[in-house]
Amino acid sequence: MTTLIQNGTIVNEGEMYKADIIIVDDIISDIAEIQEKPRGRYDNIVDATGCLIMPGCIDTHVHFREPGLTHKADIDSESRAAAYGGVTSYFDMPNTKPLTTTPETLEEKFALAKEKSHVNYSFFFGATNDNAHLVKEIDRTRIPGIKLFMGSSTGNMLVDREQALDSIFSAAATMDLIVMAHCEDTDIINRNMRTMQQMYGDDPDVSLHPKIRSAEACIASSSKAVEMALRHKARLHIAHLTTKDEIMLLDKKGITGEVTVSHLLFSDEDYATAGTLIKCNPAIKTTADRQALRCAAAEGILATVATDHAPHTVKEKEGGARKAMSGMPMIQFSLPAMMSLVDENVFDPQTVVRLMSHNPATLFGISGRGFLRKGYKADIAILTDRMPYTVDKAMIQSKCGWSPVEGRHFNWKVIHTFCNGQHILDNGKFDEMSRGEAIVFNTYPPQRSESIEP
Repeated sequence: MTTLIQNGTIVNEGEMYKADIIIVDDIISDIAEIQEKPRGRYDNIVDATGCLIMPGCIDTHVHFREPGLTHKADIDSESRAAAYGGVTSYFDMPNTKPLTTTPETLEEKFALAKEKSHVNYSFFFGATNDNAHLVKEIDRTRIPGIKLFMGSSTGNMLVDREQALDSIFSAAATMDLIVMAHCEDTDIINRNMRTMQQMYGDDPDVSLHPKIRSAEACIASSSKAVEMALRHKARLHIAHLTTKDEIMLLDKKGITGEVTVSHLLFSDEDYATAGTLIKCNPAIKTTADRQALRCAAAEGILATVATDHAPHTVKEKEGGARKAMSGMPMIQFSLPAMMSLVDENVFDPQTVVRLMSHNPATLFGISGRGFLRKGYKADIAILTDRMPYTVDKAMIQSKCGWSPVEGRHFNWKVIHTFCNGQHILDNGKFDEMSRGEAIVFNTYPPQRSESIEP
């Protein structure tokens, strides 16, 4: 199978230029500038005139809810949503039922994804208070790292014993695995919740969520994680950073940070209109924090942008700061949302690609993906700004059926997605038979300077 993508503008490795891409089977076989017009016969020709051609996004933080929580999402529905958003690879989190905290449950997830996932996949191994000894049994080339909950969140996977933390960071360092940590201090959160309940009742308004899951709680826990990582010379990637003060922790050797699209898009002012639809852990915080995160992402201080895609049913989102479940579906609209920030001059297209494709591939050591290069897998997203739209329920692919960006106007739309050379999204037509591949990871740790260089 040969495909020619012609007349588009490539965004790749800090440059934008006109070029054609030739795909043979699942591999990019050539990238030819327009004046070097490729000749030959092709099974599929895609006219990308006026479009941007980017490497497919790698979302390093999703919750697809399978197994055990499939009433709100599953691998089939959410990987379809990913493809509609130009996301061609994802790393799923371990807080499913059962938890992905043993080699056996990890294998079960890989088997499910092989059968059901429309795009490429891998899974974090979940840390607990007593499973660090199992890390050595995991094939280093199959997983991106260890997910560590240093704050209580969905799934009850809190690791709060000093000895357990030491064991986890030590095992990760030995295996050259990244520890991706959810950092919120549970004691501070519980204390804040009791205070707010005394003042406002059993279920305080969601606008108080960032005061309950506060900046103080995030900073205390992130500082603890950095201390542990430096002690054991382990690689630490702090998930979904939300405060300007935490950004300062990333100057330490081997410490990198993630920000989510939601924390770049929303601020605490949006609780008034979006309510619990934007309730997530850690909480959406102030406009000053959002601005600091935007600047840190643009300047290369933050390494990756992910979604923390976490669907819940509409019913589960009812209530306030205590009762409403935390998390939102974002994967389908993550790239259009980031491109809306390009329109607002927050980022440029090259920065979006660096944060959502290049850096995830380099930081986690993904083999043969994340860049538009000869010999690399043909994972490609093609976008246009000539089909502006307003997000409505009819276009939502996630199983939960809602999105926090409903009603928002976007100029940029993903019109073609290729995954391993398969044309899985073609102007709104989706290939239901498409299946992704298990991601392969290199066995050497990347250098920090490679992963976050602006």
